[in-house]
Amino acid sequence: MANLSTVATNALEKIVVAFRVADPFNISAVIAATSIVLIAFRVVRHSSKGTRLRGPSNPSFLYGVAKDIIKASDPGEIYETWVKEYGVAYEVPVALGQRAIMLFDPKALQHCYARETWTYIALPSVRATLRQVTGKGILWAIGEDHRRQRKYLAPGFSHTAIRNLTSIYYNSAYKAKSAWECILDSVHGDSAIIEVQNWMNHISLDTIGLAGFSHNFGSLDGQLTPVTTILDTLGSAPNRSVLNASWFAISQVVPAFVHLPTRRTMLLREMEQTLSKISKELLERTRKEKEAGIVDGKDKSIIELLIKAEGAETGLRMSHEEIVAQMKVLLLAGYETTSISLTWALLELARNPDIQTKLREELLAFPGEANYDQLSSKLPYLDAVVHEILRIHSPVIDLSRVAMEDDVIPLSEPVHTRSGELVDSISVAKGTRIGISIACMNRSSAIWGPDAKKFRPERWLEEAGIPKKAQEIQGYRHLLTFSDGSRTCLGKVFAITEFKVVLSVLVRSFVFEMRDGPDAKVEVGRELLQRPKLVGEVGTKVPLRVRRYEG
Repeated sequence: MANLSTVATNALEKIVVAFRVADPFNISAVIAATSIVLIAFRVVRHSSKGTRLRGPSNPSFLYGVAKDIIKASDPGEIYETWVKEYGVAYEVPVALGQRAIMLFDPKALQHCYARETWTYIALPSVRATLRQVTGKGILWAIGEDHRRQRKYLAPGFSHTAIRNLTSIYYNSAYKAKSAWECILDSVHGDSAIIEVQNWMNHISLDTIGLAGFSHNFGSLDGQLTPVTTILDTLGSAPNRSVLNASWFAISQVVPAFVHLPTRRTMLLREMEQTLSKISKELLERTRKEKEAGIVDGKDKSIIELLIKAEGAETGLRMSHEEIVAQMKVLLLAGYETTSISLTWALLELARNPDIQTKLREELLAFPGEANYDQLSSKLPYLDAVVHEILRIHSPVIDLSRVAMEDDVIPLSEPVHTRSGELVDSISVAKGTRIGISIACMNRSSAIWGPDAKKFRPERWLEEAGIPKKAQEIQGYRHLLTFSDGSRTCLGKVFAITEFKVVLSVLVRSFVFEMRDGPDAKVEVGRELLQRPKLVGEVGTKVPLRVRRYEG
């Protein structure tokens, strides 16, 4: 069996090499590659030692349910329907006749998260893409490499560090506020249409530039840099085509497919080159400043911590390659996740004027500018709005892992196997794919109650607002938005504090309305992560009507 898999893999790699130099849309090459790997995967599948669970029928041997999930407006809702039918653990068919076990049980998730980076790791295709874009950074790393890298990055995201960075968040928010006031001054009438997603992108990029690297990208000042250009290109690109969606589905089973020269792959390569260039320039500049005594040596920024890690003792140090990779990760994450959450927040406030008014009243009643500790404890409705956005609109909607060894996953409630047996644990064979739908877990009616799909910040303030079932989830504030366990998001406090600061400045100053009225339709555009967009807009644009709050 092992020899057969090796032969299949080697043959596929040769086809991919030929595919790169030939017509990238040569369907015969795709079919040939697929046919070869099917032989090996059938052997592996039929020899699996794992528990066989019930699940939906296979709509496509080639793609499984992947294309339906990718095209769905709310993948979490599809998974929730299957939870109701098959229980908290079930199988779904994926590309090339393979299967994945989907978990929706808090006890099972806690078990898997506790073993992440060792027993359960990202799919080879995901790690290959991460290496292409960011290099061997913390998102790519597993096992001891991940533990070592996380150790050196953690101080840059501590409460003390974020407390010292709060002024940077305010600086970016006030720059956007001033720019919007200039826009309003230049138009006739009391309102203007502002494409808020682009502004949230630039707030996030300038913030991570200053907080992470002591560098001002100047995107809020209208400066065009290679970084802003390539990242904006991702946000304005059309949605993934059906062909690319097909390749994406197959690549999750055949990792070599991520190297095929699609338009998306070419764009990701260009982005990697741009991120590498700016990261190396920032690193070299900081080194020179440190040598010249311009940097005070107190490791105030993340880049200074990285330079310190480069010179650490053998066995604990980070290589130059790893340091550049961390910088690319921070640039990309700083641009993507917080800006998406901020855009969703402005959209939901525009669609729910009563909630917007209630939030503004709390912010205006607070004397002055809230510091880090006050943002954390003295503005409860702001806190509720932020966490309700993180619950309903998680930037990352799912996770896929592969088991690196045989394991037994416990369940808090039993499920029926394919043979009809009722079990309270499932055996997982090495090589089994595990899926977690964050969107489903965060918005499940069975977990969060009958109003789970509704944007209702009050649930975070009510005595019984968080149901007991939700409280069983071990993630941050009972959410899976920041993952959990050893790979829980290092930057969650950074992101939440920036989120609160920007909202506090903008909502105090402006009123947000849907450009085309309260019934305007919103959909999701899929780029690196899911982004909101108004129906009919090219790319992922969110133009809102903005006017000054007059009091």
